[in-house]
Amino acid sequence: MNQTLVILLVLVAALALSARGLESADQQWPVPYKRYTSRPPSNPYCKALYPFCPNGSADGSTPVLGEDDVIDVLALKAPVWDFKFGDLLGKFDIYHDAVGFHSHKTGKNFTTEWYELFQLFNCTFPHLVEGRSTPLWCNQGAACFFNFIDYHHWSQYGNVTEITQISGSQFNQLMKWIHEDNHTGIYYNTFRIRNSTDASNYIEWFSPYDCANYLFRMYNQLAKLGAKFEDIQIHYTFFTLISDMPVLLGNDSSIFGPKGNLTLAATLKNFYEKFQTHIPWWEYILHAIEAGWEIFEDDDFYYYFNSEYWFIPMKKPFIRIDYDLVPFPRL
Repeated sequence: MNQTLVILLVLVAALALSARGLESADQQWPVPYKRYTSRPPSNPYCKALYPFCPNGSADGSTPVLGEDDVIDVLALKAPVWDFKFGDLLGKFDIYHDAVGFHSHKTGKNFTTEWYELFQLFNCTFPHLVEGRSTPLWCNQGAACFFNFIDYHHWSQYGNVTEITQISGSQFNQLMKWIHEDNHTGIYYNTFRIRNSTDASNYIEWFSPYDCANYLFRMYNQLAKLGAKFEDIQIHYTFFTLISDMPVLLGNDSSIFGPKGNLTLAATLKNFYEKFQTHIPWWEYILHAIEAGWEIFEDDDFYYYFNSEYWFIPMKKPFIRIDYDLVPFPRL
């Protein structure tokens, strides 16, 4: 895309936001993740390549254990798509994380994880559907809970690590938190976006909301409930984009609506058009290469967060896969 056009679009958006009193100096970083009062139904257009949570209960229920039970809490880690590629993605530190529970009193095992309803790509880029004025997003994520631990799956290429013990009472309170968190935190966000690769000196513009973030929230809740964590270290995968300060462009109605910005709408659709999966695979590969070239050449990227579009002024090294240590909470 022409660099001058991008700059003009960003300036127009910034002026519009200033008129609404949304000065960038007042912007909180990282942008707080928006919570909702309930989970909306998915659009029928959205289709999953692999069904979501096939082993979970149909009504989403979770067990109630005896208050005097003792529960081992286990951190579960395995390479993404290991069922298809084995340890390949693990060699690049691309892992999926979950939590397991073992009841001493009943001998039962449980697993909970949080991931995309319609696979990762659909959470990162929308569908452009003929006859529809706005992009169609299939970007919901949700918690999955089922009544076993697949030890072979987690230990074959990853690991199973005990991190704490809790009581049955704490477990039951955690189950209530899982339902509340799942009903109010709805949308998956892929990237961590920062202004620097310096791990000790950076501004984080956006934090991801993904499988690992689910664990961080859960560990904080466990700490609030009184859990004491083992003195161990666990690393987690982050897809990190490097950029200067992002600029809020608007939402669907302000950009694509009857009184929207037609030029900006066309720019966004042109950007997302290169990431459509419902085209022949060879055409998709060509589009993806073209899109990558434009991103690295023009330094422009667009990110959808809290149902709003942001301009991300990318800078070198543009993107990294980080495998960072995240300490357990100590309250």
